[in-house]
Amino acid sequence: MVSALFLPIRLADLELANRIVVSPMCQYSANDGVASDWHLTHLGSLANSGAGLVIAEMTDVERRGRISHGCLGLYSDACEAALTRVVDHCHRIGTAKIGVQLAHAGRKGSARMPWEARGQGGTAAPDPWQTIAPSAVPFGADWAAPRAMTQEDIDSVRAAFAMAARRAVRCGFDAIELHMAHGYLLHSFISPLSNRRNDEYGGTLKGRMRFPLEVARVVRAEVPKATPVGARITGTDWVEGGLTVDDAVVFARALKTAGFDYVDVSSGAITAEAQRAPTPGFNLPFAEKVKHEVGIATRTVGLIATPKQAEAVVADGKADMVALGRAFLDDPHWGWHAAAALGASVARPKQYARADPKTWPGACYRD
Repeated sequence: MVSALFLPIRLADLELANRIVVSPMCQYSANDGVASDWHLTHLGSLANSGAGLVIAEMTDVERRGRISHGCLGLYSDACEAALTRVVDHCHRIGTAKIGVQLAHAGRKGSARMPWEARGQGGTAAPDPWQTIAPSAVPFGADWAAPRAMTQEDIDSVRAAFAMAARRAVRCGFDAIELHMAHGYLLHSFISPLSNRRNDEYGGTLKGRMRFPLEVARVVRAEVPKATPVGARITGTDWVEGGLTVDDAVVFARALKTAGFDYVDVSSGAITAEAQRAPTPGFNLPFAEKVKHEVGIATRTVGLIATPKQAEAVVADGKADMVALGRAFLDDPHWGWHAAAALGASVARPKQYARADPKTWPGACYRD
């Protein structure tokens, strides 16, 4: 039987060899937003992971849009030059397509890096900056309050997303994704838990979606139609009174109308108190509903770890693609091992051909 996980899929004019996606994972290893040798090594390794698509980590569209001082950016010529080098390297040595996730941290910015104990002082990073958000509501009790965005701020950030999209195209990325989840700026506009505005950018769901959809349209306009544009959205806020999967359907439908080619349905992180259900594939019901009610290519993410689990997601028609994060950190050749487990084949560099389980007897001892 042919593995559904290893069937190709087309997004706009981009054909992916399979349905496996390496989820964007922040590395906190940039210098004023500029990618370092760490990114070259990290993404270069994942380009040969067996995945059809690798999404580079959350990449911020302006300096104040970073989560931390170590976060990747695409807001300067130096940022663009460094990422061009990384993309070129991945294309030359790898088999996967390479995408980028453009974002703005909003009120979750100016934070310590994860290994610096964020909980002790919230956003009081060395050399902190004033964060911005739809409303002056802090992310959590020990986080600094953001400044409510003015119309000038809204116009400036929208332009920053457009400029970052232009830079991403020049870098040579194969796909461009917007981060509209996990409590960052665009998600914080959509959620009623963080958006208390009473102007045209607040109030009803239509008003709260206005700014994210403005960003979506300007980014889509900057990217050639042949290049897929997608978004990571939230399936639920996991907090009473927050966004629900029905809201995700409405938003995904609006993104489809705006010309988006896919959505990646995640959830949570709108407040420091939000708790997701720690069960395997916990976002899958949300992705399934979006896929079937909107009719847009849909990706799921969240505690997906085994080949059989990922295969079932696609084979059962619950999502079109599966994104894995920490599974690839644990095993940078997860895609190779999944292919072996599911009786499929995956491209690998000739330098590693000696490790093909069809010819290497040691493969049977791996598990």
